[in-house]
Amino acid sequence: MAVDMTMPVLIVDDYKTMLRIVRNLLLQLGFTNIDEAMDGNDAYALLKQKKYGLVMSDWNMQPVTGLDLLKMVRSDETTKSTPFIMVTAESKTENVVAAKGAGVNNYIIKPFNLNVLKSKISAVLGPLP
Repeated sequence: MAVDMTMPVLIVDDYKTMLRIVRNLLLQLGFTNIDEAMDGNDAYALLKQKKYGLVMSDWNMQPVTGLDLLKMVRSDETTKSTPFIMVTAESKTENVVAAKGAGVNNYIIKPFNLNVLKSKISAVLGPLP
């Protein structure tokens, strides 16, 4: 089944430049419905208002980290099945293990390019057009 490129996608990062980079890459891939949040609290509030087809969150944010957001998403009946990709500059094994244990669908290490993003999203949602 083809990926719905109009589905809502939520990107979460406390760094405006990273939000812009990820948004531009998603637009290049063909996604058209992209929302942004600057921290886990704002992201969770958006997730309670709208059904997202994908969440891409930075790990390292304050006061609510990407891992905390992931745990909140997975423990909530209405959001627990939302596909979630963690984006981080940390490639430490214990971080990957913690994210997997919390139910992350995939993991992207910064810096990354369009091809890496496409392959990581495809692994979660299916082949992109």
